Amino acid sequence: MPPSSRPHLLASRLAPTAFAPTAFAPTAFALALAVTLAGCASKADKNPPSDPGLGANAAGATAKGGPNPNAGVGVNAYLWRGALDILSFMPLASEDPFGGVIMTDWYQPTPSANERFRATAYILGRQMRADAIRVTLFRQVQQNGQWVDAPVSKITVGELESKVLARARELRTHDLAHGATESY
Repeated sequence: MPPSSRPHLLASRLAPTAFAPTAFAPTAFALALAVTLAGCASKADKNPPSDPGLGANAAGATAKGGPNPNAGVGVNAYLWRGALDILSFMPLASEDPFGGVIMTDWYQPTPSANERFRATAYILGRQMRADAIRVTLFRQVQQNGQWVDAPVSKITVGELESKVLARARELRTHDLAHGATESY
């Protein structure tokens, strides 16, 4: 009998089975997802940096001489944490620990105030120095129901930068007093 005369047999061959794509798709997807996520699993650093504020020495190696996987980060962790602490009263909009940028959202000191502020902190290097932190402060005042840019005192910006640096020094002093060592 030619195959065209047996349509019911042909249809049964095309019917979904346990190995058909419709039944296999969820299993394949779950397997692919598991393999993908397993590849993203974090492994603990077997050679932790000797100075948590710097991550590695100037050559990008850890105290034990091995390469540091975080050597490309390039920002000082104490300045990073100090900036987060000092700017914590403002709502955080975004942060980039690898690039060293912290951006806040608009902050209004009191709900009825006619002014608001926004800050951006830049961590510019690996060393904890005064010139490794830069804070940009934006100020707006409300005029006729519209927010209008207003000047910010350079003294206020300088005070914010000084507070970040002082907080970073506090954090570093605390860590050194509790067992952290200098890498250089």
